[in-house]
Amino acid sequence: MGRGKIEIKRIENSTNRQVTYSKRRGGILKKAKEITVLCDAQVSLVIFSSTGKMSEYCSPSTELVNILDRYHKSAGKKLWDAKHEHLSNELERIKKENDSMHIKLRHLKGEDITSLHPKELIPIEEALENGLACVRSRQMQYLKMLKKNERSLEEDNRRLSYILQHQQQLAMDVNVREMNHGYHQREREYHPQMPFAFRVQPIQPNLHQNK
Repeated sequence: MGRGKIEIKRIENSTNRQVTYSKRRGGILKKAKEITVLCDAQVSLVIFSSTGKMSEYCSPSTELVNILDRYHKSAGKKLWDAKHEHLSNELERIKKENDSMHIKLRHLKGEDITSLHPKELIPIEEALENGLACVRSRQMQYLKMLKKNERSLEEDNRRLSYILQHQQQLAMDVNVREMNHGYHQREREYHPQMPFAFRVQPIQPNLHQNK
């Protein structure tokens, strides 16, 4: 038995709606791939779910932008407004400027200059001379800064040397005072012991010799 026809209307049940979307999305993407291979067609497909998730397919032989441009030309419909056209033109301008800057940078490096006319070499030479002058100026500023730092370090060294010598002199003076103080203290302690009492003993006559 064949399946019954499904009424084409919004599926109210969110779960059933999501399941149906996943199945139908897979089927339509499969059909887009098949028609690309079987019929050598250029196909671009973009699908947005109710939750905003995007699914897309584009034939390997082309890109979505090219498909939209062909549609724009074939249908005669304006897909981009003036604002988007201005942004596109601005992007193209920036891209050209970027390419031009890359070419100038190669020329400044000495690359691809053999094909240049002598007049075209003049601004390159001036740019190099200006750059060299800036480099020399920067080097002079750096050397001046080094000399300034050197003088500052020398002054700090002299100041620290003076402080060190002063501290050493103070320490020596303290040691001398302490030595002198100790010497006088010992002198005071020793002084009362200096006097000695001497007592003269009378000489006894030798009685045996008199006899």
